[in-house]
Amino acid sequence: MSSAQLSLIARLVRREIPHAFRHFRVLIACIALGVGAIVAVISLSRALEEGLSREGRVILGADAAFTLVQREATPEERAALTRFGTLSEVTLLRGMTRAQNGESALGEIKAVDSRYPATGTLALEGASRPLPDLLAPDAAGIPGLIADPILSGRLGIRIGEVIQLGEGTFRLAAHLVGEPDKLSGGLGFGPRVIIARSALPRTGLLQPGALTRHQYRLDMAGASEPALENALKAIEQAVPDAGWQVASRLKASPQLQRQIARFVEFLTLVGLTALLIGGVGVANAAQSFAAGQVMRIATLKSLGASRSFVFTSALAQVMSFALLGILIGLVLGAGLPMLALHLFGKLLPFPLVPGVYASELALGLAYGLVTTVLFSILPLARGKAVEASLLFRDSFGTTRFSPSWVDWLLLLTALAGFIMLAVVFAHDARIAGYYLVGAAVVIALLRSAAFLIMRLARMLPHPRLPALRLAIAHLHRPGSLAPSVLLSFGLGLTLLVMLSLIDVNLTRQFRAALPGVAPTFFFVDIPAREVDRFETYLNTLAPGSTVERVPQLRGRIIEIKDSPVALVKAAEKTAWALEGDRGITYAATPPKGSTLAAGEWWPQDYSGKPLVSFARDVAEGLGLKVGDTITVNVLGRRITATIANLRDVRWQRLSINFVMVFSPNTFAGAPYTFLATMALPPGADTAREVEIARQVARDFPAISSVRVKEAVAAVDNIVHQLTLAIRAASGIALIASILVLAGALGTSARARQRDSVILKTLGASRRMLLATFLIEYALLGCIAVVFALLCGTLGARFVIVNLMNFDFTFPYLAVVSMAVLALIATVALGMMGTWHILGQKPASYLRHA
Repeated sequence: MSSAQLSLIARLVRREIPHAFRHFRVLIACIALGVGAIVAVISLSRALEEGLSREGRVILGADAAFTLVQREATPEERAALTRFGTLSEVTLLRGMTRAQNGESALGEIKAVDSRYPATGTLALEGASRPLPDLLAPDAAGIPGLIADPILSGRLGIRIGEVIQLGEGTFRLAAHLVGEPDKLSGGLGFGPRVIIARSALPRTGLLQPGALTRHQYRLDMAGASEPALENALKAIEQAVPDAGWQVASRLKASPQLQRQIARFVEFLTLVGLTALLIGGVGVANAAQSFAAGQVMRIATLKSLGASRSFVFTSALAQVMSFALLGILIGLVLGAGLPMLALHLFGKLLPFPLVPGVYASELALGLAYGLVTTVLFSILPLARGKAVEASLLFRDSFGTTRFSPSWVDWLLLLTALAGFIMLAVVFAHDARIAGYYLVGAAVVIALLRSAAFLIMRLARMLPHPRLPALRLAIAHLHRPGSLAPSVLLSFGLGLTLLVMLSLIDVNLTRQFRAALPGVAPTFFFVDIPAREVDRFETYLNTLAPGSTVERVPQLRGRIIEIKDSPVALVKAAEKTAWALEGDRGITYAATPPKGSTLAAGEWWPQDYSGKPLVSFARDVAEGLGLKVGDTITVNVLGRRITATIANLRDVRWQRLSINFVMVFSPNTFAGAPYTFLATMALPPGADTAREVEIARQVARDFPAISSVRVKEAVAAVDNIVHQLTLAIRAASGIALIASILVLAGALGTSARARQRDSVILKTLGASRRMLLATFLIEYALLGCIAVVFALLCGTLGARFVIVNLMNFDFTFPYLAVVSMAVLALIATVALGMMGTWHILGQKPASYLRHA
């Protein structure tokens, strides 16, 4: 195409934009929503990544941190660290706190040295002295303690009063408002408590085998990245068998960053869904625009315009409006992180560094352009397929049209571009691939369902009721709303149903399924010498309760089949098993709550080489089978064991179970503690649970107790926050569906107006037309709802059963309510779009027809 033709196309587009704007309002809104959703998600992800990277030294508390579980560093290991900088030590553990009034609560203890915090600022309330002075013993020899205000609220104490921590007495010196290294500590089930490391022995919590994390923080005065990486390599070579978990300021919280990446991946897929739904709106807008350009196309062809000129000019107009929608979406998406920081900056636990990121904006621009081209090619190509003589005397909608090879080439190129963007720029290409396949299947099913509905409607016998007969005829006539309604509204509603069912099932797992299944208490760090006395105590304290106990150690998988874990590519859902230390145990018999799935259990008197039983779902994700070997680091020792069997484990019942259960001879002579559960008899209320927790904290201060309800509430709160974000994202997709539906109704308004006038001329009343439209929209709504319920339920069941290994239930009441609301929304939108047609006077229309 010559430059003169391109210049002419540019002038035509510029001149016709004001007149064509009404055709593209829905297109602009749909593209803006889709692009805005995607840009907002990836910009927020970038802001989080930048924040974690920039604040890595503050979050970690140093340039690098080395964490050991259940043991302290040896002199050799300390020497390897101090060669490269200043060393500070932090010990993390859990312990029970108790006030003089008898109230007790679990606390997350952080024992620090005089260098804490090496980076960042500790925010305190109620004191102005330096931290070492606050934690130092007073004149009576009672050391100080700093605690989260939540803890003092639960215990009912004030600053200056004494508090029992384990077996030691402390004084509440100040309230903790904020700690700079909070994110590096992981999820806790209790409020934070800070004490001096020198005061830790008086708590009695440092028992052999107790779950204690000793963190050694290396301050290299902000050394360069190459210097830091070289130091980490040198330390690894100096003490290769230390078995510690290493984190640096470059990745201060790898697990948190992985969780953020997974969450962002899911929200991106929801944004892609909104963009795909918006693509249907693009197709509708392009078809409506092309249908209204019959006289323009005829004029251009009569003046000698080529087929390519007609198509390119139409595409240029569509792309010009799409660019406007993309620009709006880019502004909205880029502004969301800044708005979030402004409104919720003090509440967010993550450091955000919002900004205008060119790469994220470019990705959003590419998504918008590719989607517009993908969905507008075929509707616009119809304009070049008809001779000018036919255009002057025939309606555009009845033209027979077969796409040319050029049309197919453009379509496939745009499709390939969309797939490439979705897969190449995804955090997990595999998940993105699954999504694209699933989306293609759902769209194909929706199109097939629309075709079948139109075919069946054509085959049905004519009812005697005129309104019903007309409504059924509307389903299969040219320009039927069935394809648009099913594809747009059905797709958005399917997503909403799936997310809602996932939310309901997760909530049920954490709440409704617990009574009668989960234990009432978990007791951790029970010394081996005290376990028999403690079990007798629990049975005396609450007769009729069920008490179970197992020995517990901590171990970290360092090799799988003689390969370091760094070289192992684990499945997404089981990669957590290789992240840090895991709880492990030993047993002579299979544990309760699990069944053998492969292999055989070892004899009770087994004394050969170490054997291990592995949870089957985790083993499959790690590529393990019976006969393979794994190597774990336990208390600084390398232990290689052969997998003797695989077990099916019901994790959601919260009973005692472990991924790895070793043969008893594996840990002969190793220090360990016990983990116990206690299930109260039916009828025990909350007051009784609280009283038991108080008495255990009083009589066994070194043993930590966790009420299952409180732990589940903490997890449930996190799930609730994530669900809100997911619902907000899915709401964008649903809004896009509504906009597309409204656009489809607007596209069909002209044909409906003509039909309405003809029917009124033939004697049809306004009441009969109203009944016809109501029946038509109700039928379309019912079909969309049934399809969405079917596909959404199947999708939710796959996620809950196959990915999360939970039981799936179908909440009939919630689903029926959702279906009724969706049906009402469909009918209401349909009537809003056609209400003005009912009042159209036949005379005025016939005079200008």
